[in-house]
Amino acid sequence: MFGLLAVLVRADLSKDVELLVLRHENQVLRRQLRGRLGWGHADRLWLLALSRLVHRCRWAEVFPVTPATILRWHRSFVARKWTFTDRRRPGRPGTRRPVKVLIVRMARDNPTWGHRRIQGELARLGYSIAASTVWEILRAAGIDPAPRRAGPTWRQFLTAQAHAIIACDFLVVETALLKRLYVLVFIEHGTRRLHLAGVTAHPTGAWTVRQARNLAMDLGDRLAGLRFMIHDRDPLFTSAFREVFAAEGLRVVTTMSRTPRMNGICERVIGTLRRELLDRVLILNERHLAFVLHEYLIHYNRHRPHQSRHQRPPDVATQPARDVIDLNNLRSIRRKPVVAGMISEYHHAA
Repeated sequence: MFGLLAVLVRADLSKDVELLVLRHENQVLRRQLRGRLGWGHADRLWLLALSRLVHRCRWAEVFPVTPATILRWHRSFVARKWTFTDRRRPGRPGTRRPVKVLIVRMARDNPTWGHRRIQGELARLGYSIAASTVWEILRAAGIDPAPRRAGPTWRQFLTAQAHAIIACDFLVVETALLKRLYVLVFIEHGTRRLHLAGVTAHPTGAWTVRQARNLAMDLGDRLAGLRFMIHDRDPLFTSAFREVFAAEGLRVVTTMSRTPRMNGICERVIGTLRRELLDRVLILNERHLAFVLHEYLIHYNRHRPHQSRHQRPPDVATQPARDVIDLNNLRSIRRKPVVAGMISEYHHAA
């Protein structure tokens, strides 16, 4: 009865606040039943705001927590306000990610550059950074900050000297009657121009030397622009074979055993010959193989685009300038079958 009288004489504001508190408490209980946490920061802030409207002596009756809890919440909010979490942390700012990526890129592109050389290159670009920071970034990326002393990798050597390298290797072909034929293949790294020296069923050292001399005569003046000849350790590449190119001023580089990457471009062109030609036709004899390879050689050097040459064929210095055409008009494109119809070439109609 005394509680009922107290409710009747209580001010409307106090009753409204108590109702708001009870409603919010019910919402918190519902969230707990759904597996969520209890009082969050927003809940505590809401109860703190409502505590301003109720006399402190009635906090224990209105709120589901003790007055000490409400005061502790208030102290935590005040402490959070002055922690400066939204401001910049003290100390030296960290290096931005794009700069780290550029440092690692410079180190991988230039194996002879140390951390101080990279620091100088960044300074030339207008970015100031400490040498110790470059050191730490390289160590974190698994790169030795000291310059490399072993020289360039094979990939870097072949790329830098591509215009002056010619390579050779043997292509093995099985005929329809299981007779094994050998084809001596030469390729110029710079232009990707392919040369098929000869076809034989019984290669010898003398035959290989004769094909090398024929190639030297066919190259003519272009041989003067070459500096390196790469081949593997096949015994058919005799000392007489190497002397043919040494007499023309070329340095013969012999690859290590079981290291196809050292002659990767020639290995790749042999794979191209197999995929685009030899895997799609049955070879009858030496004459048939020589004819098919000759037809493909014309297509390879005059028409086939190469990614390393910006989609240009080996015998074309630059792409011909053409106006942009509407490919919806297919009448302007003509197909030309080559190599016994196994390969197609497309040209503009005359």
